[in-house]
Amino acid sequence: MREIDRLTIEEHGVPSLELMQAAARACFLEIEKRYSGKLSGKKARVLCGPGNNGGDGAALGHLLSDAGAITEVILFGRFEDTHGDARKNFERVRETSHDRPSNLSFVECRSSEDWSNLSASTSSFDIVIDALFGTGLSRPLDGLFSEVVHNLSVTRKNSGNSLRKAPFIFSVDIPSGLDSDIFKPIGPVVDADLTVTFTAPKLANVLPPAAHLNGKLVIADIGSPANLVDRMSADLFVTEEEDVKGWLVSTRYTPDSFKNTHGHVLVIAGSRGYTGAAALCGNAAMRAGAGLTTIGTPASAQETVASTVMSEVMTNALAETDRGVVSDDAIDHVLRLMSKATVMAIGPGLTSEDERTRNFVHSVVAQRTIPIVIDADGLNCLSPWPANLSGTDETPLVLTPHLGEMLRLLGSADKSLVDDRVSAARKFATTNRVILLLKGSRSLIAAPDGRVFINPTGNAGLGTAGAGDTLTGLIAGFMAQEFAQKKHKADALQATIAALYVGGLAGDLAARDMGMRSMLASDIREHIGEAMCSLDPLGEKSSE
Repeated sequence: MREIDRLTIEEHGVPSLELMQAAARACFLEIEKRYSGKLSGKKARVLCGPGNNGGDGAALGHLLSDAGAITEVILFGRFEDTHGDARKNFERVRETSHDRPSNLSFVECRSSEDWSNLSASTSSFDIVIDALFGTGLSRPLDGLFSEVVHNLSVTRKNSGNSLRKAPFIFSVDIPSGLDSDIFKPIGPVVDADLTVTFTAPKLANVLPPAAHLNGKLVIADIGSPANLVDRMSADLFVTEEEDVKGWLVSTRYTPDSFKNTHGHVLVIAGSRGYTGAAALCGNAAMRAGAGLTTIGTPASAQETVASTVMSEVMTNALAETDRGVVSDDAIDHVLRLMSKATVMAIGPGLTSEDERTRNFVHSVVAQRTIPIVIDADGLNCLSPWPANLSGTDETPLVLTPHLGEMLRLLGSADKSLVDDRVSAARKFATTNRVILLLKGSRSLIAAPDGRVFINPTGNAGLGTAGAGDTLTGLIAGFMAQEFAQKKHKADALQATIAALYVGGLAGDLAARDMGMRSMLASDIREHIGEAMCSLDPLGEKSSE
């Protein structure tokens, strides 16, 4: 971002002060939106560090005052020690405060004693702006700044024991106390309700646990040309709505399309006593838009699965052991089923304790002729991941582990191996040439070429039983459409990215309707259609 700012100034002639004012304006618009334009009479306190982040805050304070908010701008330090554009904005606020004493004040806070006198009134403010430190911080906050963060935390906690709401905490660019390049807090941190970051998100804006301190994240355009962002050699991305819209548009149903043009998903799942996972996966594939879905399941489970799934989903009996789990005697049969399918999903509810089931999964995956999505016991059957098994461009492998399954794939119980989820996923994906979807808070997708995509949709309700099986079916359904329509130009990665985003959005819509606590995997599935319609209404609804 520092390089982008420099090039914006040097190559495109945008003055640095103009960028600072644009940042302040973007922040103001978000605050104005929260209060429906009714800022007059609101009390706002702007906490400013002496650097550029504080300069953004000073400019924002001026805008709030112009809108009628009773605004107090606090500079932590001395005005005489500020420099450059930040100084210009502090000077403007200081001078204006003399002309507008009723709704704009400027205060220098130089010591803990000064802050002690100010902090007692924090709870009386409607809005507290955190403009202490931006992306340049690399060491923990201490001293006076640590006291400020503590005061905000205590104020928020105490508000829970009173009738008065806590101040709305708004962070400029990044919550103060975070190192923008690290996914973990490095010390005391402001816990924001809303963060507006500029041009592009930083790692600490989007990766937990640091990202949880951002509150709602808004990415604001402040005038840096898009081509400068494209020039940066980034390998970490956040999926945006437009990315998914693009995929949906590229796979739209056409007037002459029919079931075969939308692909056929073969689901290998379930076992005696574990039939629900198979049904959830197959139903989700159908709801995702696949033209056909067949579930292959052990013979003793077929009747139960067939009575549970949608009427549109077909079932097929597989050879089984005496324990009711799929046997390696089913390999040839599944290979024949595979020859009629577009994409296969394997794993949900299979169980992995029987050696014959493990042999079956390994043989089917090794001999595949179509793309495969591997989840749950499919992953467990292949753990630790075989060194001789890898994906190809023609028959890609999409793996969807949660952290526990990821450790088993790595053949280790050492949780520190997945502490940095981005690095762990990237290394596994590039080493084995697979697409790895690592589930969790802010699920992410690592590509064989080393790129990693962070998904912004979803909520804690997606941790419900069966949600993983539903996601597997959704991915398989999207991949079936991708490969059926685009043939040799198909992109499994883009289909997977789109499926994860839509699945998270469906979960958000389900939470809207019924709350996270009571959300079921089937509720997520039933909101997939609404999620797709919200992203591509023209493509999803008849012109009639």
